[in-house]
Amino acid sequence: MKKTPLLMMVVTALFMLNGCVAPAKNNTQQTMATCRVGDPMTQTTLYFGLNRPTGPVISATEWQSFVDRQVTPRFKDGLSVFDAKGQWLGNDGKLARENSKALMLIHAQGKESETNIEMLRSSYKQQFAQDSVMRVDAPVCVAF
Repeated sequence: MKKTPLLMMVVTALFMLNGCVAPAKNNTQQTMATCRVGDPMTQTTLYFGLNRPTGPVISATEWQSFVDRQVTPRFKDGLSVFDAKGQWLGNDGKLARENSKALMLIHAQGKESETNIEMLRSSYKQQFAQDSVMRVDAPVCVAF
């Protein structure tokens, strides 16, 4: 039987998806990594938009003040911040683009980390009138 290119693409796609399972929504428990080197930890990246619904964009000074007052006291062991550019399709069908900051935290799983992360998200949304702060969690292996 001769395989057509379309059939081969479908078979390849199905093979690649074999075993993939979407994580449960709102599941804050991550499967810990099995590490050959380093220790299992969690990497959480938060994405903070810098546009306000009305008024000026969030300034570099305002952002740094948020990091100094809200982030650093909760994650004294360290963190990384980098510039990001977000885009998404709005409810109105228009493409929206926004300068953002990404905050990467490496931390042990537990109630304290979870509470601190959610406090950052809540306080940023409240302070800067934001609809959301995107959160991405992943199990990682960390060695120093």
